[in-house]
Amino acid sequence: MVIQRNHYLQKLIDRRENGMVKVITGIRRCGKSYLLFELYHQYLNADGIEDDYIIEMALDEDENARYRNPSELGSYIRSLLKDKNKMYYVFLDEIQKVSEIPNPYLPGTDEKIGFVDVLLGLMKIKNVDLYVTGSNSKMLSTDILTEFRGRGDEVRVNPLSFREFYGAYSGDKRNAWRDYFTFGGMPLVLKQKTGEDKSRYLHTLFDKIYLDDIMSRHSILNKKNVLDDLLDIVSSCVGSLTNPSKIQKTFASVKGTAISDDTISRYLDYFNDAFLLYQAKRYDVKGRKYIGSPQKYYYSDVGLRNARLNFRQQEENHIMENIIYNELRVREFDVDVGIVTVNSRGEDGVSRRINHEVDFVANRASQRYYIQSAFAIPDEQKRAQETASLKCIADSFRKIVVVRENIIPWHDESGILYIGIEDFLLDERAIDF
Repeated sequence: MVIQRNHYLQKLIDRRENGMVKVITGIRRCGKSYLLFELYHQYLNADGIEDDYIIEMALDEDENARYRNPSELGSYIRSLLKDKNKMYYVFLDEIQKVSEIPNPYLPGTDEKIGFVDVLLGLMKIKNVDLYVTGSNSKMLSTDILTEFRGRGDEVRVNPLSFREFYGAYSGDKRNAWRDYFTFGGMPLVLKQKTGEDKSRYLHTLFDKIYLDDIMSRHSILNKKNVLDDLLDIVSSCVGSLTNPSKIQKTFASVKGTAISDDTISRYLDYFNDAFLLYQAKRYDVKGRKYIGSPQKYYYSDVGLRNARLNFRQQEENHIMENIIYNELRVREFDVDVGIVTVNSRGEDGVSRRINHEVDFVANRASQRYYIQSAFAIPDEQKRAQETASLKCIADSFRKIVVVRENIIPWHDESGILYIGIEDFLLDERAIDF
């Protein structure tokens, strides 16, 4: 089975030999290695690059464990650069596995070297075009980007979008949607034959990869039960406003566990760091400012969210909202949760401030879209409810309501576009209809 990742492949092609290290990031098992070692490798071969000039190393494999030592890694890569007159393409997978060690050239000091030092050294070699992958946001920290001196170029890879999933799916669109909102878009899910196999694979990702990685990286090996409970709580409230304080109260009332909101906040940061969760901030549309707590949390893959709950809470409306959020991120929008505050005078004559929520405020360069995930609009009352916030926004940016039903896109008298979820996901241009 060939899964096309043309969006990301083109990004690598556009960045080829640009003098920067291409940093390919994303949650583990989302297809970073496949993109680099298969699709991009094939592209280079088709463009006349021989395999001798493509150096590949997967640092999470045990046979390459010795090269997690930065000195060993740097020396080995240099030993393969035998032809100074030709470009070498160096692919290093899961570069964050490289350890920090005391600087062997400065014994007796506290200075250490790690993967950043290796990459900086390789970047200075004129006939090296460097590509690395990583599965946590440590690679994108301010300190590391500063050390790259502006020569780090990120390509963020996500689990399969519905368009990518459907392109590789052996079935009709209706069944594709059902499987996608149930089991998500992790690429290897497509290769599992039964629902039981897919469920088992997703649970294995959590237990054997994601949680193990997080606990090992942050030295919290005795906290698996707490991490499990926290993920379950967040999974249950996808698309709902929450914060560490609210989650703390849930721990106390439901789990009977005392845990500080500072600890909860730190653990949520760990999940974000591993690209498992995304945090959406609240944005005051009229006041043009961000509001602090609470926020919303979404899973980078809805199949992982559903697996956390053993596929018990299959509210298609909440899952659809998560999918829309992920799709907007794939399209490289900055996505916030919108709040529109209006003054309304009640029957008693008293003026009150009312907050209306916009599910998503999506910004990309000069573009902005206000988007509601409505699932179903069976009558005018429901339509008025779903569009109340959009009608309170006075600017001229596009306003969109996405519904589950497969409808012909249409505009109401206020210019609001109504579109079905499948059209929204399969055609990026549909929101400009």
